[in-house]
Amino acid sequence: MTETYAVIGAGPSGLAAARALQRQGLPWAGYELADDVGGLWDIDGPRSTVYESAHLISSKTTTQFAEYPMPDAAPDYPGHRELLRYFRAYAAEYGLRDGFTFGAEVGKAEPVPGGGWDVTVTTAEGTATHRHAGVILANGTLSEPNIPDFKGEFSGELIHTSAYKRASQLAGKRVLIVGAGNSGCDIAVDAVHHAAAVDISVRRGYHFVPKYLFGRPADTLNQGKPLPAPIKQFIDGRILKLFTGDPVRFGFPRPDHRIYESHPIVNSLILHHLGHGDLSVKPDIAGFDGSAVEFRDGSRAEYDLVVLATGYRLHYPFVDPALLRWTSAAPDLYLNVFSDAAPGLFVLGMIEASGIGWQGRAEQAELVATYLAAPPDKRAAFDAKARGPRPDLSGGYKYLGLDRMAYYVNKDAYRSAVRAATAELKGHP
Repeated sequence: MTETYAVIGAGPSGLAAARALQRQGLPWAGYELADDVGGLWDIDGPRSTVYESAHLISSKTTTQFAEYPMPDAAPDYPGHRELLRYFRAYAAEYGLRDGFTFGAEVGKAEPVPGGGWDVTVTTAEGTATHRHAGVILANGTLSEPNIPDFKGEFSGELIHTSAYKRASQLAGKRVLIVGAGNSGCDIAVDAVHHAAAVDISVRRGYHFVPKYLFGRPADTLNQGKPLPAPIKQFIDGRILKLFTGDPVRFGFPRPDHRIYESHPIVNSLILHHLGHGDLSVKPDIAGFDGSAVEFRDGSRAEYDLVVLATGYRLHYPFVDPALLRWTSAAPDLYLNVFSDAAPGLFVLGMIEASGIGWQGRAEQAELVATYLAAPPDKRAAFDAKARGPRPDLSGGYKYLGLDRMAYYVNKDAYRSAVRAATAELKGHP
Protein backbone atom coordinates (compact mmCIF):
# COMPACT_ATOMS: atom_id res chain seq x y z
CA MET A 1 0.00 0.00 0.00
CA THR A 2 3.08 2.25 -0.03
CA GLU A 3 2.00 4.25 -3.08
CA THR A 4 -1.60 4.75 -1.97
CA TYR A 5 -2.93 7.88 -0.36
CA ALA A 6 -4.86 7.47 2.88
CA VAL A 7 -8.25 9.19 3.12
CA ILE A 8 -9.49 9.51 6.70
CA GLY A 9 -13.26 9.87 6.84
CA ALA A 10 -16.08 8.88 4.48
CA GLY A 11 -18.34 11.90 4.87
CA PRO A 12 -18.76 14.53 2.13
CA SER A 13 -15.11 15.65 2.22
CA GLY A 14 -13.78 12.09 2.30
CA LEU A 15 -15.96 11.09 -0.62
CA ALA A 16 -14.82 14.18 -2.52
CA ALA A 17 -11.19 13.23 -1.84
CA ALA A 18 -11.69 9.66 -2.99
CA ARG A 19 -13.47 10.76 -6.15
CA ALA A 20 -10.80 13.34 -7.03
CA LEU A 21 -7.98 10.82 -6.56
CA GLN A 22 -9.94 8.32 -8.62
CA ARG A 23 -10.31 10.78 -11.50
CA GLN A 24 -6.56 11.38 -11.49
CA GLY A 25 -5.85 7.65 -11.46
CA LEU A 26 -4.12 7.88 -8.07
CA PRO A 27 -4.47 4.85 -5.77
CA TRP A 28 -6.09 5.49 -2.39
CA ALA A 29 -7.34 3.66 0.67
CA GLY A 30 -10.00 5.09 2.98
CA TYR A 31 -10.62 4.58 6.70
CA GLU A 32 -14.01 5.25 8.30
CA LEU A 33 -15.09 4.64 11.89
CA ALA A 34 -18.75 4.03 10.96
CA ASP A 35 -20.07 1.03 9.05
CA ASP A 36 -20.80 2.92 5.81
CA VAL A 37 -20.31 6.26 4.08
CA GLY A 38 -22.18 9.40 5.08
CA GLY A 39 -20.20 10.95 7.91
CA LEU A 40 -22.21 13.01 10.37
CA TRP A 41 -25.32 12.67 8.18
CA ASP A 42 -25.60 9.06 9.34
CA ILE A 43 -27.51 9.76 12.55
CA ASP A 44 -26.62 6.29 13.86
CA GLY A 45 -22.89 6.73 13.24
CA PRO A 46 -20.58 6.65 16.27
CA ARG A 47 -19.47 10.29 15.85
CA SER A 48 -22.61 11.71 14.26
CA THR A 49 -23.91 14.94 15.78
CA VAL A 50 -27.08 15.38 13.70
CA TYR A 51 -30.55 15.21 15.21
CA GLU A 52 -33.90 14.08 13.87
CA SER A 53 -35.03 17.54 12.79
CA ALA A 54 -31.71 18.44 11.09
CA HIS A 55 -31.98 19.78 7.53
CA LEU A 56 -29.63 21.65 5.26
CA ILE A 57 -29.41 25.37 5.94
CA SER A 58 -28.35 25.98 2.34
CA SER A 59 -30.51 24.77 -0.52
CA LYS A 60 -29.74 21.59 -2.42
CA THR A 61 -28.74 23.44 -5.60
CA THR A 62 -26.02 25.42 -3.86
CA THR A 63 -24.85 22.49 -1.71
CA GLN A 64 -24.75 19.41 -3.97
CA PHE A 65 -21.78 18.02 -5.87
CA ALA A 66 -21.92 19.55 -9.35
CA GLU A 67 -21.22 16.25 -11.09
CA TYR A 68 -24.00 14.47 -9.19
CA PRO A 69 -27.05 16.68 -8.62
CA MET A 70 -29.67 15.70 -6.08
CA PRO A 71 -32.88 14.28 -7.56
CA ASP A 72 -35.46 16.77 -8.81
CA ALA A 73 -37.91 15.21 -6.37
CA ALA A 74 -35.69 16.03 -3.40
CA PRO A 75 -36.96 18.97 -1.32
CA ASP A 76 -35.20 22.32 -1.44
CA TYR A 77 -33.75 21.73 2.04
CA PRO A 78 -33.31 17.97 2.52
CA GLY A 79 -33.19 16.32 5.93
CA HIS A 80 -30.52 13.97 7.18
CA ARG A 81 -32.19 10.80 5.86
CA GLU A 82 -32.42 12.18 2.32
CA LEU A 83 -28.82 13.36 2.52
CA LEU A 84 -27.58 9.98 3.71
CA ARG A 85 -29.28 8.35 0.73
CA TYR A 86 -27.64 10.94 -1.52
CA PHE A 87 -24.12 10.26 -0.25
CA ARG A 88 -24.57 6.52 -0.47
CA ALA A 89 -25.91 6.85 -4.01
CA TYR A 90 -22.93 9.06 -4.88
CA ALA A 91 -20.52 6.47 -3.50
CA ALA A 92 -22.29 3.73 -5.45
CA GLU A 93 -22.32 5.73 -8.69
CA TYR A 94 -18.54 6.05 -8.72
CA GLY A 95 -17.61 2.81 -6.96
CA LEU A 96 -16.09 4.55 -3.95
CA ARG A 97 -17.38 2.31 -1.16
CA ASP A 98 -15.02 -0.56 -1.97
CA GLY A 99 -12.03 1.67 -1.35
CA PHE A 100 -12.91 2.24 2.31
CA THR A 101 -12.32 0.05 5.32
CA PHE A 102 -15.28 0.55 7.65
CA GLY A 103 -15.27 0.13 11.40
CA ALA A 104 -11.73 1.47 11.25
CA GLU A 105 -10.49 3.91 13.90
CA VAL A 106 -7.34 5.80 13.03
CA GLY A 107 -5.10 6.15 16.06
CA LYS A 108 -2.07 7.85 14.57
CA ALA A 109 -0.75 9.23 11.29
CA GLU A 110 2.91 10.17 11.27
CA PRO A 111 5.54 10.93 8.63
CA VAL A 112 8.29 8.43 7.94
CA PRO A 113 11.91 9.57 7.56
CA GLY A 114 12.74 9.53 3.89
CA GLY A 115 9.14 9.89 2.74
CA GLY A 116 5.73 8.39 3.23
CA TRP A 117 3.34 8.17 6.15
CA ASP A 118 2.48 5.44 8.63
CA VAL A 119 -1.20 5.23 9.54
CA THR A 120 -2.13 3.10 12.55
CA VAL A 121 -5.66 1.72 12.37
CA THR A 122 -7.74 -0.41 14.73
CA THR A 123 -10.50 -2.65 13.36
CA ALA A 124 -12.35 -5.68 14.69
CA GLU A 125 -9.36 -7.74 13.55
CA GLY A 126 -6.91 -5.78 15.67
CA THR A 127 -4.45 -2.91 15.24
CA ALA A 128 -2.17 -2.57 12.24
CA THR A 129 0.05 0.11 10.71
CA HIS A 130 -0.11 0.81 6.99
CA ARG A 131 2.44 2.73 4.92
CA HIS A 132 1.01 5.39 2.58
CA ALA A 133 2.42 7.98 0.21
CA GLY A 134 0.39 10.72 1.90
CA VAL A 135 -2.58 11.40 4.15
CA ILE A 136 -5.76 13.39 3.54
CA LEU A 137 -7.59 14.36 6.72
CA ALA A 138 -11.30 14.50 5.92
CA ASN A 139 -12.87 13.67 9.27
CA GLY A 140 -15.00 16.81 9.44
CA THR A 141 -15.29 19.79 11.75
CA LEU A 142 -18.48 19.03 13.68
CA SER A 143 -17.74 16.08 15.92
CA GLU A 144 -15.76 17.37 18.90
CA PRO A 145 -17.99 19.41 21.26
CA ASN A 146 -16.86 22.78 22.54
CA ILE A 147 -17.80 22.76 26.23
CA PRO A 148 -17.36 26.12 27.98
CA ASP A 149 -16.59 26.45 31.68
CA PHE A 150 -19.27 27.85 33.97
CA LYS A 151 -19.17 29.08 37.52
CA GLY A 152 -20.97 26.78 39.95
CA GLU A 153 -22.69 23.43 39.40
CA PHE A 154 -25.98 22.62 37.69
CA SER A 155 -27.98 19.90 39.46
CA GLY A 156 -30.26 19.20 36.52
CA GLU A 157 -29.40 17.58 33.20
CA LEU A 158 -26.65 19.26 31.18
CA ILE A 159 -25.97 18.14 27.59
CA HIS A 160 -24.24 19.44 24.49
CA THR A 161 -26.15 19.50 21.20
CA SER A 162 -23.92 16.61 20.10
CA ALA A 163 -25.94 14.44 22.53
CA TYR A 164 -29.29 15.71 21.29
CA LYS A 165 -31.09 13.40 18.87
CA ARG A 166 -34.85 13.85 19.15
CA ALA A 167 -37.49 16.10 20.68
CA SER A 168 -38.64 13.43 23.15
CA GLN A 169 -35.51 14.34 25.19
CA LEU A 170 -37.18 17.70 25.88
CA ALA A 171 -40.68 16.52 26.72
CA GLY A 172 -42.22 18.13 29.78
CA LYS A 173 -38.98 19.82 30.87
CA ARG A 174 -38.04 23.42 31.59
CA VAL A 175 -35.34 23.87 28.96
CA LEU A 176 -32.59 26.45 28.55
CA ILE A 177 -30.67 26.46 25.29
CA VAL A 178 -27.28 28.18 25.47
CA GLY A 179 -26.29 29.70 22.14
CA ALA A 180 -28.35 30.79 19.16
CA GLY A 181 -26.41 29.28 16.29
CA ASN A 182 -28.25 27.27 13.68
CA SER A 183 -28.40 24.12 15.83
CA GLY A 184 -29.47 26.05 18.91
CA CYS A 185 -32.32 27.69 17.01
CA ASP A 186 -33.39 24.35 15.48
CA ILE A 187 -33.56 22.76 18.92
CA ALA A 188 -35.40 25.76 20.34
CA VAL A 189 -38.06 25.29 17.66
CA ASP A 190 -38.25 21.58 18.54
CA ALA A 191 -38.57 22.47 22.20
CA VAL A 192 -41.56 24.80 21.90
CA HIS A 193 -43.64 21.81 20.75
CA HIS A 194 -42.56 19.45 23.54
CA ALA A 195 -41.01 21.20 26.52
CA ALA A 196 -42.85 22.69 29.49
CA ALA A 197 -41.00 25.99 28.99
CA VAL A 198 -38.18 27.18 26.74
CA ASP A 199 -35.59 29.97 27.04
CA ILE A 200 -32.54 30.68 24.91
CA SER A 201 -29.45 32.37 26.35
CA VAL A 202 -27.30 34.52 24.04
CA ARG A 203 -24.15 36.62 24.38
CA ARG A 204 -24.55 38.70 21.22
CA GLY A 205 -27.02 39.64 18.51
CA TYR A 206 -27.47 37.79 15.24
CA HIS A 207 -28.64 38.36 11.69
CA PHE A 208 -31.49 36.04 10.70
CA VAL A 209 -31.97 34.85 7.14
CA PRO A 210 -35.22 33.14 6.06
CA LYS A 211 -34.91 30.03 3.94
CA TYR A 212 -37.26 31.50 1.33
CA LEU A 213 -37.35 34.95 -0.25
CA PHE A 214 -39.84 35.80 -2.96
CA GLY A 215 -40.95 32.16 -2.96
CA ARG A 216 -37.49 30.79 -3.77
CA PRO A 217 -34.63 29.43 -1.65
CA ALA A 218 -32.88 32.56 -0.44
CA ASP A 219 -29.39 31.42 -1.45
CA THR A 220 -30.39 30.98 -5.11
CA LEU A 221 -31.32 34.62 -5.73
CA ASN A 222 -27.85 36.10 -6.28
CA GLN A 223 -25.86 33.53 -8.22
CA GLY A 224 -24.29 35.89 -10.74
CA LYS A 225 -21.11 37.91 -10.38
CA PRO A 226 -20.46 38.55 -6.68
CA LEU A 227 -21.28 42.02 -5.45
CA PRO A 228 -18.65 43.98 -3.51
CA ALA A 229 -19.03 43.31 0.21
CA PRO A 230 -20.35 46.78 1.24
CA ILE A 231 -22.97 46.76 -1.53
CA LYS A 232 -24.15 43.22 -0.77
CA GLN A 233 -24.36 44.00 2.93
CA PHE A 234 -26.36 47.16 2.24
CA ILE A 235 -28.83 45.47 -0.12
CA ASP A 236 -29.26 42.20 1.75
CA GLY A 237 -29.52 43.92 5.11
CA ARG A 238 -32.47 45.98 3.93
CA ILE A 239 -34.18 43.06 2.20
CA LEU A 240 -33.89 40.96 5.35
CA LYS A 241 -35.43 43.68 7.49
CA LEU A 242 -38.44 43.63 5.17
CA PHE A 243 -38.84 39.86 5.57
CA THR A 244 -37.72 39.16 9.14
CA GLY A 245 -38.00 42.52 10.83
CA ASP A 246 -35.63 43.65 13.56
CA PRO A 247 -34.56 40.74 15.85
CA VAL A 248 -34.12 43.26 18.68
CA ARG A 249 -37.93 43.48 18.80
CA PHE A 250 -37.99 39.82 19.79
CA GLY A 251 -35.51 40.19 22.63
CA PHE A 252 -32.15 39.60 20.92
CA PRO A 253 -29.30 42.06 21.52
CA ARG A 254 -28.44 44.34 18.66
CA PRO A 255 -25.74 42.66 16.51
CA ASP A 256 -22.22 43.98 17.03
CA HIS A 257 -21.36 43.22 13.41
CA ARG A 258 -22.76 43.73 9.94
CA ILE A 259 -24.46 40.91 8.08
CA TYR A 260 -22.08 38.20 6.76
CA GLU A 261 -19.30 39.22 9.17
CA SER A 262 -20.36 36.18 11.18
CA HIS A 263 -22.32 33.16 10.01
CA PRO A 264 -25.98 34.21 9.71
CA ILE A 265 -28.76 32.21 11.34
CA VAL A 266 -30.82 30.53 8.63
CA ASN A 267 -33.93 30.10 10.72
CA SER A 268 -36.82 32.56 10.89
CA LEU A 269 -39.09 30.10 12.73
CA ILE A 270 -37.51 31.05 16.04
CA LEU A 271 -38.62 34.65 15.46
CA HIS A 272 -42.10 33.32 14.70
CA HIS A 273 -42.21 31.48 18.02
CA LEU A 274 -40.76 34.41 19.95
CA GLY A 275 -43.50 36.57 18.49
CA HIS A 276 -46.05 34.05 19.72
CA GLY A 277 -44.60 33.93 23.23
CA ASP A 278 -43.55 30.29 22.93
CA LEU A 279 -40.06 31.03 24.26
CA SER A 280 -38.00 33.96 25.49
CA VAL A 281 -34.47 35.30 25.11
CA LYS A 282 -32.19 35.42 28.15
CA PRO A 283 -28.79 37.13 28.59
CA ASP A 284 -25.46 35.33 28.82
CA ILE A 285 -25.01 32.94 31.74
CA ALA A 286 -23.18 34.16 34.86
CA GLY A 287 -23.22 30.75 36.58
CA PHE A 288 -25.16 27.80 37.96
CA ASP A 289 -26.64 27.41 41.42
CA GLY A 290 -28.23 23.98 41.81
CA SER A 291 -31.27 23.86 39.55
CA ALA A 292 -31.09 27.63 38.96
CA VAL A 293 -29.23 29.48 36.25
CA GLU A 294 -28.00 32.97 37.02
CA PHE A 295 -27.76 35.44 34.15
CA ARG A 296 -25.49 38.43 33.60
CA ASP A 297 -28.34 40.90 34.18
CA GLY A 298 -28.81 39.55 37.72
CA SER A 299 -31.93 37.51 36.96
CA ARG A 300 -32.21 33.77 37.61
CA ALA A 301 -34.55 30.96 36.62
CA GLU A 302 -35.05 27.26 37.35
CA TYR A 303 -34.48 24.61 34.67
CA ASP A 304 -34.57 20.85 34.33
CA LEU A 305 -32.38 20.66 31.24
CA VAL A 306 -29.64 22.91 29.86
CA VAL A 307 -28.61 22.29 26.23
CA LEU A 308 -25.22 23.69 25.25
CA ALA A 309 -25.43 24.84 21.63
CA THR A 310 -21.86 26.07 21.93
CA GLY A 311 -20.39 24.65 18.75
CA TYR A 312 -17.48 22.38 18.01
CA ARG A 313 -13.68 22.39 18.04
CA LEU A 314 -11.47 21.23 15.22
CA HIS A 315 -10.27 17.75 16.03
CA TYR A 316 -7.38 15.96 14.34
CA PRO A 317 -6.17 13.86 17.29
CA PHE A 318 -4.15 11.40 15.24
CA VAL A 319 -1.71 14.02 13.89
CA ASP A 320 0.94 15.98 15.78
CA PRO A 321 -0.46 19.56 16.00
CA ALA A 322 2.96 20.96 15.04
CA LEU A 323 2.60 19.31 11.63
CA LEU A 324 -0.56 21.34 11.05
CA ARG A 325 1.01 24.64 12.14
CA TRP A 326 -1.70 24.81 14.80
CA THR A 327 -1.55 28.36 16.15
CA SER A 328 -4.69 29.03 18.20
CA ALA A 329 -8.17 27.86 17.29
CA ALA A 330 -7.22 26.39 13.91
CA PRO A 331 -4.25 25.16 11.90
CA ASP A 332 -2.48 27.74 9.74
CA LEU A 333 -2.66 26.08 6.31
CA TYR A 334 -2.26 27.45 2.81
CA LEU A 335 -5.76 27.68 1.35
CA ASN A 336 -6.87 25.87 4.55
CA VAL A 337 -5.49 22.66 2.98
CA PHE A 338 -1.67 22.54 2.68
CA SER A 339 0.83 22.41 5.55
CA ASP A 340 4.37 23.56 4.80
CA ALA A 341 5.48 21.61 7.88
CA ALA A 342 4.45 18.21 6.56
CA PRO A 343 4.81 17.23 2.91
CA GLY A 344 2.16 14.70 1.98
CA LEU A 345 -0.36 15.91 4.58
CA PHE A 346 -3.57 17.62 3.46
CA VAL A 347 -6.77 18.74 5.17
CA LEU A 348 -10.12 18.80 3.41
CA GLY A 349 -13.28 20.39 4.75
CA MET A 350 -11.60 22.83 7.14
CA ILE A 351 -13.58 25.71 5.72
CA GLU A 352 -16.69 27.44 6.89
CA ALA A 353 -18.45 29.84 4.56
CA SER A 354 -21.99 30.82 3.85
CA GLY A 355 -23.10 28.85 0.80
CA ILE A 356 -19.83 27.09 -0.08
CA GLY A 357 -21.51 23.68 -0.16
CA TRP A 358 -19.98 20.33 -0.91
CA GLN A 359 -18.86 21.56 -4.29
CA GLY A 360 -16.44 23.83 -2.46
CA ARG A 361 -15.02 20.72 -0.77
CA ALA A 362 -14.91 18.92 -4.12
CA GLU A 363 -12.83 21.77 -5.55
CA GLN A 364 -10.45 21.46 -2.60
CA ALA A 365 -10.14 17.75 -3.36
CA GLU A 366 -9.53 18.44 -7.05
CA LEU A 367 -6.72 20.83 -6.11
CA VAL A 368 -5.05 18.21 -3.90
CA ALA A 369 -5.36 15.46 -6.52
CA THR A 370 -4.08 17.80 -9.24
CA TYR A 371 -1.12 18.72 -7.04
CA LEU A 372 -0.29 15.05 -6.41
CA ALA A 373 -0.47 14.26 -10.13
CA ALA A 374 1.48 17.36 -11.25
CA PRO A 375 5.07 17.22 -12.54
CA PRO A 376 7.82 18.03 -10.02
CA ASP A 377 8.47 21.55 -11.30
CA LYS A 378 4.82 22.53 -10.94
CA ARG A 379 4.67 21.10 -7.42
CA ALA A 380 7.89 22.91 -6.45
CA ALA A 381 6.46 26.22 -7.67
CA PHE A 382 3.26 25.59 -5.75
CA ASP A 383 5.19 24.68 -2.59
CA ALA A 384 7.16 27.92 -2.81
CA LYS A 385 3.94 29.92 -3.02
CA ALA A 386 2.44 27.97 -0.13
CA ARG A 387 5.38 29.01 2.06
CA GLY A 388 4.70 32.66 1.35
CA PRO A 389 2.04 35.08 2.57
CA ARG A 390 -1.49 33.77 2.93
CA PRO A 391 -3.94 35.08 0.32
CA ASP A 392 -6.86 37.23 1.46
CA LEU A 393 -9.88 34.90 1.48
CA SER A 394 -12.25 37.32 3.21
CA GLY A 395 -13.83 38.76 0.08
CA GLY A 396 -13.71 42.17 1.72
CA TYR A 397 -15.73 41.17 4.80
CA LYS A 398 -14.47 42.04 8.29
CA TYR A 399 -15.15 38.78 10.10
CA LEU A 400 -15.52 38.67 13.85
CA GLY A 401 -12.34 37.62 15.63
CA LEU A 402 -13.87 34.55 17.27
CA ASP A 403 -12.44 31.05 17.57
CA ARG A 404 -15.30 29.66 15.51
CA MET A 405 -14.44 32.12 12.73
CA ALA A 406 -10.78 31.09 12.64
CA TYR A 407 -11.22 29.11 9.43
CA TYR A 408 -14.08 31.13 7.94
CA VAL A 409 -13.72 32.29 4.33
CA ASN A 410 -15.78 34.06 1.72
CA LYS A 411 -17.07 31.43 -0.68
CA ASP A 412 -16.42 33.44 -3.85
CA ALA A 413 -12.92 34.56 -2.85
CA TYR A 414 -12.03 31.07 -1.67
CA ARG A 415 -13.34 29.16 -4.66
CA SER A 416 -11.67 31.61 -7.03
CA ALA A 417 -8.32 31.11 -5.28
CA VAL A 418 -8.65 27.31 -5.30
CA ARG A 419 -9.67 27.19 -8.96
CA ALA A 420 -6.79 29.48 -9.92
CA ALA A 421 -4.31 27.28 -8.06
CA THR A 422 -5.67 24.17 -9.77
CA ALA A 423 -5.44 25.79 -13.19
CA GLU A 424 -1.85 26.85 -12.49
CA LEU A 425 -0.87 23.30 -11.55
CA LYS A 426 -2.44 22.06 -14.77
CA GLY A 427 -0.47 24.62 -16.74
CA HIS A 428 -3.54 26.60 -17.79
CA PRO A 429 -3.28 30.39 -18.01
